[in-house]
Amino acid sequence: MAFQPTPTDISVIITSAGNSSNSNEPGFLTERRITPTWTVNQLKAKLETMTGVPPGSQRLQLKTPGRPNQWVDGDDTVIGDWGLMKGSEIEVHDTRPAAARPNFTDLSAVEKYVLPESTYETLPNSVLAWKKNQKLGRFDPTAVPPEEAMRNQAEKDRIDVQKRGEMRTLSVTTVKGMACNTNTDIAVSKRAIVLPSSPPHIRRGTVRFVGPVPTIPFPGVSTEDSGLDQGSLPIWVGIELDEPTGKNDGSIGGKRYFECPNKTGVFVKPEKVEVGDFPPLGLDDDLEDELMEEI
Repeated sequence: MAFQPTPTDISVIITSAGNSSNSNEPGFLTERRITPTWTVNQLKAKLETMTGVPPGSQRLQLKTPGRPNQWVDGDDTVIGDWGLMKGSEIEVHDTRPAAARPNFTDLSAVEKYVLPESTYETLPNSVLAWKKNQKLGRFDPTAVPPEEAMRNQAEKDRIDVQKRGEMRTLSVTTVKGMACNTNTDIAVSKRAIVLPSSPPHIRRGTVRFVGPVPTIPFPGVSTEDSGLDQGSLPIWVGIELDEPTGKNDGSIGGKRYFECPNKTGVFVKPEKVEVGDFPPLGLDDDLEDELMEEI
């Protein structure tokens, strides 16, 4: 009996046709070694593990350099008889309707496991267990309840705003060589800068809102509760900035508190606001240039 050498495997590029008929880009790309003596049916069984397309729904197109593309038919034929060679590409086409193909990229359709809270609380190596051991957060016996902490913050804000009104004539500061009365009361239409603020990062604007902002959450408290006393909510200062360095348009959490162009609105705490005779950005630069020319 004549000696028959073992057929040498051939390295072939495997691709799958894109889902869009207008797309020429393959949806899947890899390189595999194929034994030329495999039947087409054997090859399709191997390709199922790569592409996820069942053998009965596969249609193979062989692309060989220097030769026209050809459809590989006949599941019992030997793949080597189709002129397979190094550098060839086998493109797998899925003949199933689009609706029958599983969408592995849509994570919303995948059922997710949710660990029951009761089980999580019993785990010895969780973040919750670490907080318990370190007596942090709500496990701190000296910690103030969230509702009380919120009321304390609201009282601190009211005192801060009140002190600004009492100290309105007690201090004078200088901005780029210009004397400006500062520490005036925080009120709508007053000019202000957001602290910390130093050149070249100066955020200056006009106060547009002073009061509670229920749509800004406070840790551990549902501030949007309609039955909550508004006087117990922290105070925020809404400012329309001179330049688009803000975060909103005067609305936050789906509720509007004042009107301003997008990216010029910002909400800050009272202690981060300095009110005074601050001209709009650019005007003080022009005035300083005029004074220098006169000198």
